[in-house]
Amino acid sequence: MEFMGDRATLLETGRFVRRHAGNVADATISADAADNVDSSGSGASADSVETAGAEARHRRAADGGDTASMSVLGALLLRRGDLDGAEPYLRAATAEGDRAAANNLGVLLHQRGYADEAAGWWRIAAVAGSAAAAHALGRHFRERGDEPAAEYWLRQSAEQGHALGAYALADLLEHRSDAGAERWLRAAAEQGHREAAYRLARALERRAAEEAREGGDVGLVMGRAGRGAGAGRAAVAGPAASVRVGRGNGGKAASGRAGRGDASAAVADGVGVAGPAVAERTGNDVSSAGAEAGRTGSPGSQGGAGSQGSAGSQGGASSADAAAADGPQLSVLDEAAQWYQQAAARGHRRAALHLGAILEKRGELKEAGRWYLTSAKDGEARAACALGFLLRDAGDEESAAVWWLRAAQDGDGNAANALGALHAARGEQQTAERWYRAAMDAGDVNGAYNLGLLCAAQDRTPQAEQWYRRAAYAGHREAANALAVLLLQAGDATGAEPWFSKAAEAGSVDAAFNLGILHVGRDDDRTALRWYERAAAAGHTEAALQVGIALLREGDEQAAERHLRCAAGGGSAEAAFRLATVLDSRQPPPGPPALGEAMAEKSECEEWYERAAEQGHRRAQVRVGMLAAARGDMTDAARWYREAAEAGSRNGAFNLGLLLAREGNEREAALWWARAARAGHGRAALRLALLAARRGELTEGQRWCARAVELGPAEVSERAARLREALHQELTA
Repeated sequence: MEFMGDRATLLETGRFVRRHAGNVADATISADAADNVDSSGSGASADSVETAGAEARHRRAADGGDTASMSVLGALLLRRGDLDGAEPYLRAATAEGDRAAANNLGVLLHQRGYADEAAGWWRIAAVAGSAAAAHALGRHFRERGDEPAAEYWLRQSAEQGHALGAYALADLLEHRSDAGAERWLRAAAEQGHREAAYRLARALERRAAEEAREGGDVGLVMGRAGRGAGAGRAAVAGPAASVRVGRGNGGKAASGRAGRGDASAAVADGVGVAGPAVAERTGNDVSSAGAEAGRTGSPGSQGGAGSQGSAGSQGGASSADAAAADGPQLSVLDEAAQWYQQAAARGHRRAALHLGAILEKRGELKEAGRWYLTSAKDGEARAACALGFLLRDAGDEESAAVWWLRAAQDGDGNAANALGALHAARGEQQTAERWYRAAMDAGDVNGAYNLGLLCAAQDRTPQAEQWYRRAAYAGHREAANALAVLLLQAGDATGAEPWFSKAAEAGSVDAAFNLGILHVGRDDDRTALRWYERAAAAGHTEAALQVGIALLREGDEQAAERHLRCAAGGGSAEAAFRLATVLDSRQPPPGPPALGEAMAEKSECEEWYERAAEQGHRRAQVRVGMLAAARGDMTDAARWYREAAEAGSRNGAFNLGLLLAREGNEREAALWWARAARAGHGRAALRLALLAARRGELTEGQRWCARAVELGPAEVSERAARLREALHQELTA
């Protein structure tokens, strides 16, 4: 690397004099200028240069040999693109020692393709103190792969307060993963550099996410709806007809239909049935890609999206909403939002998109929508898609479809998926399929997965398998799980297991749960428990229930209680019932209420019983009825017994019959006892036998006695046998 010689020696020659900081030689030109041009001239301002009269005056002065006017006139002509007209004036001013003219002559030569000669003039101007020239020279060296020289000159520019120099230095350091990049991004952003503000905000947002992960604050785990697994066996979590639509703005996931399918309730007396359930998917986070000013375009221009003026520009004034030194300390994410807002206010559409996402997460939906709209109008397809979701969530489905259509036509696969989900929900299957294919063509793997869901809903199993397989090979974890479920349903457990494993290792909670079920079927309870525990740790409700059941079998009641609480809190009726049972077993049996004694308050176990009962858990409904009866609240007891009986509970029917009989309504009581007896309740059969005997219906009584003997239990069978013998003797007397 070869640097320019001693700066002091050059300054001592008197040719390239160091002007004071406020000299117009380094004055800021329009932020929209594409060239690395310095305006110069004693007493000249940018506004005066723009007037025709000022140009004429500078031309007359330049022709008269005024160095400052030659420099300003050359800069003006260069900005107009009149290279032939600008060159003689710039060379003449350079010969008189004007550093701005030397810098601008370098720009002119670079535009003509003489990069090495341009670098020579930039070097002269940079050594004389031109921050703009140092920036251009640093860019020149970086394009040639000489990073040490590039860093030297960019640092010279940045340390003089040049916004573009600071940004280009930050870009170079960030490319090398140097921690010092943030300092220079901040320096450029504080001077109003739009792209620097955006990239600083991105860095802060990433840091906030890392801190959240390290602190265990990984965001809300979406609780799975209880799939209604039975007492001892779980149900395979398969794909639902709900559609995967990832949110491109980094906000919450959303789907065209329900995020998770409802499960078939199979509590207490039965085995859990496979309920369709698919967790919502969060789409990929928004990319920070975009043209980077330090890498593309000519060294004389600050190319790329979000460039903030030319190399000769000082980047503008600091924004009022830049990170302030005074005032309350902001969180990292709050500071990121401020920098996004600064960049967005200057027209940076990706910054507006990210700002909208942060505001949406905070619940500031109106402001989020405003920034999404700003970004979408500037052509950001992801913002249009996010705006569509915001409108859909607000109930304005038609407006949402308009923005999704706009985004999908611009190639946003997320929006195409959303349109597919919208049409699928309306029953327009062909249109939905067309949009899912468009999403897939746009590179969104959810498109293939959604096509699989669509085909599965239409019983087109071979096509569904084809699309699931395609998405699974592309790394879609829920597609791998769905494919495994299809194979398992077809009897191919051997083929299903690798896909379950692949999905589980990729983070699919449903797949981990399904692997637990698979190993239970092989009587490998230890491996099954390991997978259940993994799924439960990720918030899977049914997995937590299964872990709780396993721990209860092992006698670890305290650990079981923790898992049952998690599952019950996630909405599992079976878990709520089992948790209530655990708590109930620790309580002393209640005595009969004393006369005039106030009704006791409900215990925690009764509250859990009621939660399970309200979700339709039949055994919980019976238990709540029994507790109500123990309190003397017969009305509440009858209500819960009736709900359980109507849902098919034989205990509920028997207990309801007892209440009705005590109230003197033996006719209705007999109806419920008959229902209970036919469902296998021995005590109900015995009650019917006694009722028939009192009525003198001896043959009917014998028939119910025989049923009671058959059903048991032993005590009931013995009493029924004695009654049957007595009835037989009465009939034969």
